[in-house]
Amino acid sequence: MSAAEQRVLECVESMADEIVAFAQELVAIPTVNPPGENYRACAELIGARLAAFDYQVAYVAAEGLAEHTARYPRINVIGELRKAPARPGLHGPRLHVPRLHFNGHFDVVPAGEGWTVDPFAALVHDGKLFGRGSTDQKAGIAASIFAIEAIRRAGVRLAGAVEQSGTVDEESGGFAGMAYLAERGYVSRERTSFVIITEPLNVDRVCLGHRGVYWFEVATLGRAAHGSMPFLGISAIGKMADFISAIERELQPALRARATAMPVEPPAARHPSININSISGGQPAAGFQTPCVADRCEAIFDRRFLIEEPLDQVREEIRAILRDIAARDGDFRYEIKDLMTVHPVETDAGSQLVTVMAGAIRGVLGSEPPLIASPGTYDQKHVMRLGHVDQCIAYGPGILNMAHQPDEYCRIDHLLDAAKAMAIAAMRLLGTQ
Repeated sequence: MSAAEQRVLECVESMADEIVAFAQELVAIPTVNPPGENYRACAELIGARLAAFDYQVAYVAAEGLAEHTARYPRINVIGELRKAPARPGLHGPRLHVPRLHFNGHFDVVPAGEGWTVDPFAALVHDGKLFGRGSTDQKAGIAASIFAIEAIRRAGVRLAGAVEQSGTVDEESGGFAGMAYLAERGYVSRERTSFVIITEPLNVDRVCLGHRGVYWFEVATLGRAAHGSMPFLGISAIGKMADFISAIERELQPALRARATAMPVEPPAARHPSININSISGGQPAAGFQTPCVADRCEAIFDRRFLIEEPLDQVREEIRAILRDIAARDGDFRYEIKDLMTVHPVETDAGSQLVTVMAGAIRGVLGSEPPLIASPGTYDQKHVMRLGHVDQCIAYGPGILNMAHQPDEYCRIDHLLDAAKAMAIAAMRLLGTQ
């Protein structure tokens, strides 16, 4: 570590109470998605802190998207550190100086049941910050903002440019968040050199990318009849059971036999998978029931696929199973609809960003950081496929397995260590003056 880097690390330590307090403020705002509550309040909290730390701040509403409504506005915030080297405009030519963009999403999944503490009280206890979104991923937002602030307070001037963004809707695909920014040039190959997404993949690891996602809906069609004479009808639920049985019998063994070369963690996720996300058929369970054979059943499936699996093959395997059942059973009728597709992405393990981030973690933690890939997707897909930024990773505080759990927490030491590693990486990526 250089003398300047040591000063910055000491500065992070001196700001520990500030960092934790800001993370608590973020967690205390229940930005629950769905439906997208309190986004404006959280964006403004982040924006106010960035402005106080000498950023030029802009708020970007996802105008034109159906999910951006008066009741639940989709408001993103982006800030650029002032006193940066001369730069082109938003859609100008390629940078002459490197630009580092930190991104974190501030929407959180519903709290759910099983908590022993208030999920939005932002309680600090036993060296941990508890609350929904503490790990996934508001601690990461606090870490990146204070990482750069530690550099500034230490009197070190970066030779490159820094941006920070807080975005919405990552938990539901990120289309009003990072995708919206990337499509409009805020994050792009022409102006962005590096992107660090502060997702909680564990503080001692660098995440290179993620598997792909194919969501689809299948509806099976039956014929209604009186429940006392089901032989006069065709149960759509029974036909859905036939399809699910075929997936278990035919597709699941094939998926277990495939494996990716990507370093996905946990290792069991190096195989492709399929999950039934939801299923509904017949009459609503909560309503008053009448004796009827269900004439329609719908299920949504979540197929995670590998970088080695072509999407066309993934889609065709599902359709082939449906066609085979229909060929054997004249009463089997169905509809299928694609809902969402996310292609796998992976940053080169030998890239400058990965090498520098790994070196920063090594310097802070004293251990060799594993290079991993995520079992689930996050906003790297939009950075690379819409923004066309080749060097993008996920790195942040928090234990991956705590995400979306009751009594979710982030360890305070992980929060501080992540801020230190981010600060060192920023200095080495951008250079200092």
